[in-house]
Amino acid sequence: MHLSPPVEPMLARSVTTLPRAGSRPPLFEQKADGYRTLVFARPTPYIQSRRGADLGPAFPEVVRAAAALGVEAVLDAELVVWSEHGLDFSALQRRARRRGATAEHAARQEPAYLIVFDLLEVAGTVLLDEPLHRRRAALEDLFTSRRLAAPWALCPQTSDRETALSWLDPAWGTAGVEGVMIKDPGSRYRPGERGWQKLRTRTTAEGIIGAVTGTVHAPKSLLFGRLDPAGRLQLIARSTPLSRPASAELGVALRPAGQEHPWYGRRFSAGWGASEPLIFQTVVPDLVAEIDVDTAVDLGTYRHPVRFLRLRDDMTSGEV
Repeated sequence: MHLSPPVEPMLARSVTTLPRAGSRPPLFEQKADGYRTLVFARPTPYIQSRRGADLGPAFPEVVRAAAALGVEAVLDAELVVWSEHGLDFSALQRRARRRGATAEHAARQEPAYLIVFDLLEVAGTVLLDEPLHRRRAALEDLFTSRRLAAPWALCPQTSDRETALSWLDPAWGTAGVEGVMIKDPGSRYRPGERGWQKLRTRTTAEGIIGAVTGTVHAPKSLLFGRLDPAGRLQLIARSTPLSRPASAELGVALRPAGQEHPWYGRRFSAGWGASEPLIFQTVVPDLVAEIDVDTAVDLGTYRHPVRFLRLRDDMTSGEV
């Protein structure tokens, strides 16, 4: 029996705290900032995205690595691109659009790597029903016996809670580790189910409130900006839905803006990767907010919605 693409990857649900050890201590893994990928190492390899698309044409060096593995296997991994400053999600996105000769050139200039954290099949044996700790042992044995090196990398894993807590330091976030995965060592691999947990690294930042969804006097969410070196207001984030008290507080403080607003007539998408436009109302960009953010940032823009914490009356927009 063999697994055939597409296979739905096992997923995770977000949590807000790192669990403490119970009768069966959890396993913790670093969550890298990349593309979730299933690698079918076959005579004809297949590199599957989370949603089932073929990533092979964009990452020919990964296809070659899968073909040269030396054993038929299916591996669950995070596909990443490394730059001198850490994992580079923007470079990964650029690479995903390349094909043919330009993809080969990009593979030489910005090579991709596979941070592998699970083994679903090896040498004709499907491991989905094996507990995680046995799948991990088989994965480590594969790395050792095949002497795997770049582009292969084994995802760090620990049962030590203090080590996992250290991975939540924002310094790791700057390098591209956006949080911690939390897994039951006795769990089987359940495709498509949210059987794991994930805890994202959080920190705080400041943003200028430049627009709202809903109405100015009863905002539903906020659009934040920062000033670029030329003094222009650039969109950096959108907030999660506001609580009723926050909406009431902001509805009193915000003022509607006119055509002089730098975002007047601009078009923003309704979500990351979405094509439909976002309906918003501009406001006078003179209020600064403290926001709760994670470390997934693309060219200064937060990829995930941020959370409004409070107004910063001690800061002016010119300081942001």
